[in-house]
Amino acid sequence: MLQQNIVTFLSNLFSFDEKYPLLFTQFYFWAFFAVVFACFTVLKKKRLLRNTFLFFVSLLFYYKTSGLFVLLLILSTIYGFFICKKMEKIIRQRHRKFYMIIGVAMNLLVLFYFKYAYFLTDIYNTLTHSDFQVINYLAQWTNEWTNSNRFDAGKILLPVGISFFTFQNISYIVDVYRKRVAAVTNIFDFGFYTSFFPQLVAGPIIRANEFVPQLYKKFFLSRRQFGIALFWILNGLLKKIILSDYLAVNFVDRVFNFPQLFTAFENLSALFLYSLQVYADFSGYTDIAIGVAMLMGFYLPVNFNSPYKATNAGAFWKRWHISLSSWLKDYLYIPMGGNRNATAGTYLCIAAIAAVALFLAQNIIVTFVIIALAILVAVFILFVPKTKKKIVTNLNLTNTMLLGGIWHGASWNFMIWGGLNGAGILIFKFWRNRTPLQRIFCTATLFFIFLLLSRFYQLSAFNIGAVWTGIIFIGTIIESIVNTIRKGKPVKWALRSWSIFLTFVFITFTRLFFRSGSNLNPVEANATAWNTAKSMVNQIGGQWRIDLIPKILNEYKIVFLLFILGMSIHWLPARWKRKYRLVFASLPLWIQAVITVLTVFLLYQFVSADMQPFIYFQF
Repeated sequence: MLQQNIVTFLSNLFSFDEKYPLLFTQFYFWAFFAVVFACFTVLKKKRLLRNTFLFFVSLLFYYKTSGLFVLLLILSTIYGFFICKKMEKIIRQRHRKFYMIIGVAMNLLVLFYFKYAYFLTDIYNTLTHSDFQVINYLAQWTNEWTNSNRFDAGKILLPVGISFFTFQNISYIVDVYRKRVAAVTNIFDFGFYTSFFPQLVAGPIIRANEFVPQLYKKFFLSRRQFGIALFWILNGLLKKIILSDYLAVNFVDRVFNFPQLFTAFENLSALFLYSLQVYADFSGYTDIAIGVAMLMGFYLPVNFNSPYKATNAGAFWKRWHISLSSWLKDYLYIPMGGNRNATAGTYLCIAAIAAVALFLAQNIIVTFVIIALAILVAVFILFVPKTKKKIVTNLNLTNTMLLGGIWHGASWNFMIWGGLNGAGILIFKFWRNRTPLQRIFCTATLFFIFLLLSRFYQLSAFNIGAVWTGIIFIGTIIESIVNTIRKGKPVKWALRSWSIFLTFVFITFTRLFFRSGSNLNPVEANATAWNTAKSMVNQIGGQWRIDLIPKILNEYKIVFLLFILGMSIHWLPARWKRKYRLVFASLPLWIQAVITVLTVFLLYQFVSADMQPFIYFQF
């Protein structure tokens, strides 16, 4: 009997069940980590054995999360290791660059195949009027080798976290080329870098020049660092299970699935609640990953810095998913020329994105707007030299934000989301250089344009635009009056609060397109996502039943109370948060143990029957 139980346990341990992946929110993960950590404590002083052990453990973790896609991770590891080993032996810069380009291109090709195959096939079929079908060659070859039909060759599944480990490999290849880091000499050390399980499937993206040096450091974990690591793990679990999952299951998902069945207030509330949900979900994962890694003596980069404290869209992206935004800056924005000049890549990139936009929209108005903008930009660059630098900077920035949107998925909604974030940054750059009178004029003009449009066309989008620009117009007037009374000495806390409010609302509305395009089969993503976004806009910009709001607040009182609690904690001063982290880390072990038990008991009360996967697993 005991032998049979052991065999069953080992069989379950080394088998893959797509319905039960290893998630941080499951007991099985913590049982898995307890065994890993126990073995790690024996090997922690033997560097190569430690790294090798963690490499194979990470492969097991990824197998339990993604099944046979672990072979893709292994191949990616082998490829990255040998191409950089070869590149480092080469002296001539031209030859080194050739290997770097090949290395980056191969990683991107793999990413494009799994992530954009449906989209690229649609483009090909549209241009050639053919009916080419997507083929999963990996499944087809596996079926041929095993002489079976176990895998569906007509459907491409997206490997969990493929964008994250692909970007890490590209970071390593480019950093070795730039000589910012020496090529790793042992494949097990390198495999550990590419597959470190706490951050493997949802980040943060670890940069080669930041993490590779840690491969060779001795293990060290002080008493306070242990406390900080435990705090991050508990903090992440609280965010994920209480804030993210509870809000999603009990409100957000219901509204987004059937927006037309809910009132305008409920649709608007779902948007704001989703802003908290996606933050709690993604930053919760990051917190747990940072804590787990720290227990083993490794340090992952900070990925979030209270993003909803940002006072403008540009500042938001310096606080949100920092590892991605900094990666895009260093490996995309700066190589394209940054704020210095335009390169061939700048124009090729914007032309490709414009072509994608035209294909996705398939609309004469969008086509006209894109062509008109292209002509306008060309005229300014050719005939107004003084504006060239600003235009080039903005082109590179626009490319970066649009590609950041497409990175999340090849759909019209993700492109709109990325474009809106880029537009938000550009608008702020324009706004900060305007005088108070110019600001009043601009906001007044926009307000009256939307007001007229809403009166003549009676579209929900114009109604929303009229209300939003009206609020900004009134706020701009009040700000100007206060500055005049105080003789140019603004009330800093009020101005900062106003800027945070505007930024939070703007980012929240862009999330309409982000959420609508998430969790969808690529085949149906465009149509379904667009219909969801359109339905929500129609509801929010339609008739408001003010009399129903008290009833809705009462019916979903726990949901709204959690939202208020979550945002209140988020907006606490950074020094307060740092202080209570250190206080927790300094507590005696027995008190930390009691707090941990109480936290687990609290989490158990909120756990839903259907465990929610982390949102960024799909990217």
